[in-house]
Amino acid sequence: MTLYFYQATDKAGKYVEGSVDASDPKLAVRKIRGLNYLPIKVSEKKTSGSIGLNLKIPGFDFSPKVSSKALLAATQQLATLVSSGLTLDKSLAISIKISEGDAIKNTLTDIRNKVQGGSTLADALAQHPAVFSKLYINMVRAGEAGGVLGAILLRLSDFLEKNQEFKNTVRSASIYPFFLMLVGLGAVIVIFTVVLPKFADIFEELGQLPLPTLILLGISDFLQSFWWAIIFGIVGLVIAFNLYLKNEEGKLKWDTMILKLPLVGSLIRKIETARFSLTLSTLLNSGVPILNALLIVRAILENSVMAKSLENLHKGLKGGKGISNPLQKAGIFPPMAIHMITVGEETGSLDQMLEKVSQTYEKEVELAVKGLISLIEPLMILIMAMVIGFIVIAILMAVFSINDIPL
Repeated sequence: MTLYFYQATDKAGKYVEGSVDASDPKLAVRKIRGLNYLPIKVSEKKTSGSIGLNLKIPGFDFSPKVSSKALLAATQQLATLVSSGLTLDKSLAISIKISEGDAIKNTLTDIRNKVQGGSTLADALAQHPAVFSKLYINMVRAGEAGGVLGAILLRLSDFLEKNQEFKNTVRSASIYPFFLMLVGLGAVIVIFTVVLPKFADIFEELGQLPLPTLILLGISDFLQSFWWAIIFGIVGLVIAFNLYLKNEEGKLKWDTMILKLPLVGSLIRKIETARFSLTLSTLLNSGVPILNALLIVRAILENSVMAKSLENLHKGLKGGKGISNPLQKAGIFPPMAIHMITVGEETGSLDQMLEKVSQTYEKEVELAVKGLISLIEPLMILIMAMVIGFIVIAILMAVFSINDIPL
């Protein structure tokens, strides 16, 4: 049996804490409910110590940021509390008490203070744009207007959870290739800056060296002498590239080029289609008007070309046209997604069909990422093999040239 620590409320809304013995978390939840408590958080009981260090330097912000994981947990807790019938003020108070991390506690405390001062929850959330997105704020605003805040928060927590899983899928698939590239690059740098210089003194005594060896030694000398220039050059390129992307025209040109790439372009379309469908479906289900929903969706799409295509969609809806025709004319979104949206529009179940589109393309993205990674891995291994092979051949050619030296 395992000891589980729980945080819950009773039927009167009073906050309670305690622990129960259970073989698994599900049994622990059942036991807590058997005590007539509404469980908010259940976890294995652990003890840990931590040391906090808070640095404050004028002009620099070292304050902890609210992570997406902390935001998801806070949203789930608040949704559970509000749905159980507790007042918003009481729900916020309990959420502040049970939340982990100073950043989310401070944010919720400020929100509660504003709500107590007469502000709506949506307006209070809007004061923290770095934590709560436009989508989050507008969904809460729609929930407050319709008197269904609890249901909206539950739907919002589901959306955040799906979005987090989607990001984790892409991120986890990219870890190994990135690690492989980092190790390979590190090995090459060590060879050029540590190993080759030891051979340089020996090779200098040989006189005339083969061309590959001269190239190898030249690269090694350059890395040793101008490593600082290379670092500054890379930093400069990164800064220049970021400035280029901040320019609207530059961002548009870059995103257009990305969409035209053979494998990457198709993957980006699928990712953005899944994001577009899931977000629009969630907003429509939450009671947000479709014109406002499209503006929010456009703001969260990362590819500016696909986001710009929604302008015509917005104009078409204002003029009484549907969604599917403008999307089809734009030629940006995948044909299957447009076909499914057309069916949903014709049958009056657009929100449900959008949800199916998002589920379909989330699976396609997962498969596409795995396929792309399966191509990148052997390609990186091949490139590293060619680099290492060139180094070995250049050294061997210099060694074999010793036989050509007249005695």
